[in-house]
Amino acid sequence: MYQHWLISIMLASAPIAAGVPQTTPAAAKPAPSTAKPAGTTAQKPAAPGEKPAAAATKGVRTIEIIGTDDMKFSLATIAAKRGEQIRIRLLVKGAMPKIAMAHNFVLLNKGVSQVDFVTAAMQARATDFIPADKKADVLAFTALAGAGETVEVTFKVPAAAGDYPYICSFPGHFQAGMRGMMNVK
Repeated sequence: MYQHWLISIMLASAPIAAGVPQTTPAAAKPAPSTAKPAGTTAQKPAAPGEKPAAAATKGVRTIEIIGTDDMKFSLATIAAKRGEQIRIRLLVKGAMPKIAMAHNFVLLNKGVSQVDFVTAAMQARATDFIPADKKADVLAFTALAGAGETVEVTFKVPAAAGDYPYICSFPGHFQAGMRGMMNVK
């Protein structure tokens, strides 16, 4: 029931320009395979049957997280070591159209108010719900991905130990429980 309510809210608030043809999910451009925010590095995926270059994967730990229509991440906690390189690969599984149900992975700085961030994010549709005035609060993020899409980001874990929250900034998803914590030791 919650999903139907959320979908109706999302569709009602989606900007629709008069006279501009709307794309359907099948015709929509897929999310990029790699989002590269400032301070992160992207890895080129290997071709089918090809092994990734040793230099590209050496020292990078890949963590796969699944996002589904139930608005939960498959991992609620990530253990990390200070200074290590981590690649977060977000796989989205579901049946709902991307306009109504998309997910991203947003790693926030320690101590950032998650509620303030997601409140500002609701007004940032043009930037995949990453508000420009809150970019300093973000350590790493992926682009939005719809059902069947995968996005990833590679970043260096902060040198300071502690708990760093991660969220999905798509409207309503944080409130539904799509969040977790990266514990840095």
